[in-house]
Amino acid sequence: MGLDDAGLEGSFVWEPTPEIIQRANVTHFMHQNDISDFETLIERAGSDVGWFTDALLRFLDIRFRKPYDKILDLSEGIAWPKWCVGGEMNIIDNCLDKRIGTPFEHETALIWESEEGASRSMTYAELTRQVNRAANALRGLGLGHGDAVGLYMPLTPEEVIACLAVVKIGGIILPLFSGYGSGAVASRLADGNAKALVTADGAMRRGRVVPMKPQADEAAAQVPGLQHMLVVQRAGNTVVMQSGRDHWWHELIPAQSDLAETEPTGADDPLMIIYTSGTTGRPKGAVHTHCGFPIKATQDMAFGMDVHPGDRIFWMTDMGWMMGPWLIFGTLLLGATMFLFDGAPDYPGPDRVWEMIERHAITQLGLSPTFIRALIPEGKEPVLSHDLSSLRTIGSTGETWNPDPWMWLFEVVGKRRLPIINYSGGTELSGGIIMGNPTRPIKPCALSAVCPGMAADVFDDEGHSVVGQVGELVIKAPWIGITRGFWKDPERYLAAYWSKFPNTWVHGDWAMVDEDGQWYILGRSDDTLMIAGKRLGPAEVESILLSHPHVVSAAAIGVPDPIKGSVVVCFCVLHGEGDPQRVRAELTDRLIKDLGKPLAPKAILFVPDLPRTRNAKLMRRMLRSAYLGEDPGDTSALVNPESLEAIREAAS
Repeated sequence: MGLDDAGLEGSFVWEPTPEIIQRANVTHFMHQNDISDFETLIERAGSDVGWFTDALLRFLDIRFRKPYDKILDLSEGIAWPKWCVGGEMNIIDNCLDKRIGTPFEHETALIWESEEGASRSMTYAELTRQVNRAANALRGLGLGHGDAVGLYMPLTPEEVIACLAVVKIGGIILPLFSGYGSGAVASRLADGNAKALVTADGAMRRGRVVPMKPQADEAAAQVPGLQHMLVVQRAGNTVVMQSGRDHWWHELIPAQSDLAETEPTGADDPLMIIYTSGTTGRPKGAVHTHCGFPIKATQDMAFGMDVHPGDRIFWMTDMGWMMGPWLIFGTLLLGATMFLFDGAPDYPGPDRVWEMIERHAITQLGLSPTFIRALIPEGKEPVLSHDLSSLRTIGSTGETWNPDPWMWLFEVVGKRRLPIINYSGGTELSGGIIMGNPTRPIKPCALSAVCPGMAADVFDDEGHSVVGQVGELVIKAPWIGITRGFWKDPERYLAAYWSKFPNTWVHGDWAMVDEDGQWYILGRSDDTLMIAGKRLGPAEVESILLSHPHVVSAAAIGVPDPIKGSVVVCFCVLHGEGDPQRVRAELTDRLIKDLGKPLAPKAILFVPDLPRTRNAKLMRRMLRSAYLGEDPGDTSALVNPESLEAIREAAS
């Protein structure tokens, strides 16, 4: 498969100006380290990750209570690196504590807007006081160093406060997707040995109350070790409080002192267990540390999104997705402002996101391709009716792009002036492997660079580096944000990432680098189709389907065939007044014309929705299982599990 097969080959559509390059954080980093150009930075940082990480910690002004003796220890092998060996530092020292008593404490740390339109903000000093009160409350309940606390609630200031308070007492954060059912919450709390849970009475979604406390109660009943539940009053729905276990946030927290000590921790002590979505088996808990996840997240926010002190960054996310903690730690370590939105991004109208950008002067926006695909049928007016001049950068992650929606975002929202910073990595990495940045030219759908410090490459089936052809995305050296393994499951971790090529992390994505050094992610390697002896990426098929004016979302899978071995089945979500039979015929013709008759689909099915996680990742494996009538596995990560039943019906 070549770039033109995927519909992604093209010329540069955005070039940085000298002013943008001069302003960029990554440029300042290069100047600070006497590096003349970006290519030299990537080569040096990838080949000497110890040097790069040491320089990065200085650039970010990460302060240690006790300096580390050694930046990196590989004595247990490349899969088990130890970072900042001998160093002591609680990341709260750098997120909040070092700001207090300086003029910076009066800068805005957080802005929140609810679905209903209410808004709150906090300075760094105010956020610190609230975190101290919450930390004192947690300590008063007997919680402390090494204790795990679950966070299962909508994205509100209280969730940020609770997250930071757990860290302040030396505890371990267990962030949970706010849309989980009780079984998914219980399995993760039990696996992480959680002693407490912070939740809410309910959340608001499209003007309706979605109860959360009942789900939390059902989960808690399955976790004998859970001793306490703190409940935030968000939606105002009636809930049952269990005496001795449950505590109202608004009663417990304000009664505490504004002052609290930050627990001493080793720099590489556990900070967070964040669970990744999977289709089979128990959840995989990626373990992250104080000097790991926050540093890598901040690096990517600084170098990729080019966030500076005082900037306001809005990433549409949930705490159960790594971009939630990413947003919190990155903004605070950079001295920026996080913007939180608790609601549906197209409610009460399709201009809600653009309205908030204008109202709050957002400088960086993070979104998913699915969000843009869903808005395109609404036309340009919801975007053009708002002043988006405050925006400097648009980020995108969660799934691969198709050319048409990428260009719509670039031209309609960005007016061809804003770089679209594509971002690809994962929960286990604490951020990205590949990410654009505002000093690099951009092609549609491409990722313009490797993240500094990531020794990334593309391997063929024999483990040889390749350019201009599809291969496995790999990493050949450790990095500061690498997971310290799966919680209580080291063998599963080794099998998942280190078993295919010696001393090489295999990420599970198909990737390709073109002759201009632009990177493309072409889908999960286990989603790849083999049709008529040809390796076919789902993105190739889906880009063709999405080019039709009546298709708003699409997915392609391979299913067994007695003659060809495997054939393509396509699923489309339609909008507009088009006749389904005519649309199906037109789509078939387009696929045959672009891919060839041997790759013609077995079927094109129209469904109301496609199975996706909250971060908009399309779950093709679950879709395939539903189509074939097989068990889809753990569906708790889906925001719309009902979509699987509609797929089963369409297939019958």
